[in-house]
Amino acid sequence: MLSKILKNFLKENSTEQVSVASNNEIIKKKSNITPARIGELGEYKINIQLDQLPNNIKYLSDVLIPNTHAKSGYSQIDHVIFTPYAIFVVETKNYTGTIYGDRSRAKWSINGKFPMMNPFNQNYGHIQALQSVLKTVEMSQFVSMVSFTKRCTFKVNEELRKIQSNDLIVYDTELSEYITRKLNVLKLQKQSLTFSDDDILHMYNALEKNNITDEGIRKKHVELLKGKINIETSNGGQTKVATCRICGKVVSEKVKFFCLSNKEQFKGNIYCYEHQKLHR
Repeated sequence: MLSKILKNFLKENSTEQVSVASNNEIIKKKSNITPARIGELGEYKINIQLDQLPNNIKYLSDVLIPNTHAKSGYSQIDHVIFTPYAIFVVETKNYTGTIYGDRSRAKWSINGKFPMMNPFNQNYGHIQALQSVLKTVEMSQFVSMVSFTKRCTFKVNEELRKIQSNDLIVYDTELSEYITRKLNVLKLQKQSLTFSDDDILHMYNALEKNNITDEGIRKKHVELLKGKINIETSNGGQTKVATCRICGKVVSEKVKFFCLSNKEQFKGNIYCYEHQKLHR
């Protein structure tokens, strides 16, 4: 049934998708959906999996909460899953290629050539923001998960694939399986519940209450990340900071102008020189 739903979903549009070949060359191939729709489909697939988890597990998706340490002042979290033994925080990625990374390194790469931010460091910032809302939850009670599509191959620390770790990298199709396996391990280790049903409901309600749904604020958050609008400085002034959407690298005004001037190619996003190649 899932495959039938996804098949119908994929038939709606036809466009060209840029992907990275294994030999680091950029190739174009036919795809049934736009990059934005690919992201939408990825979230759709994950939500289907999360809906199949036991009834005593609750989750929220696409959560936006304040984060004083973030450039935009907010953290946007793909999925937060409340379970009796841990809170799972999931960051989803829709890249194509071989993912090279080490947990201790700030930068990872796609195909060993195109840099990206360490997604676990990114997720750590999300967890810190969640702690400001869920006051009594300790860092050890979170499990950080990064989900990639099956269009990727992992070349990362072996520990990141082992269920004993609290930092797990998974394919989107195995997300619910890894959550279930991790819960079984935690159940054996702890032998008593970390969170009661009432605790889960309280945390869920607290996060839902703090989730920013205002479209204006969400739009501003995205524009700040893309470097489209000014960021206020501590002395009340303003500075224009343009960063690459993929790796977070600060780019020059010249690079920013080039990207924004080529709307058809970059869809209004800003990319560093290396990541511009992904969209040629």
